[in-house]
Amino acid sequence: MFNPIVRGWINYYGFFYKSMLYPLLKFLNRKLIAWATRKYKRLKRREQRAREWLRDIARREPGLFAHWQFGIRP
Repeated sequence: MFNPIVRGWINYYGFFYKSMLYPLLKFLNRKLIAWATRKYKRLKRREQRAREWLRDIARREPGLFAHWQFGIRP
């Protein structure tokens, strides 16, 4: 659902304003970590474990999100 929007941001800001693109994509990763801590009981109040869990998913499926394909992984 969000991949086309993020891909558009990467295409536009990656060409014109790359310095503002990286903080935005890192923010998306932080939001994914926050979502995982709310979604899964075993990750609740364990941000580091959620980050490692998301990092493992990014390693196994690097094409899952557009910003992971761009190279900004957790």
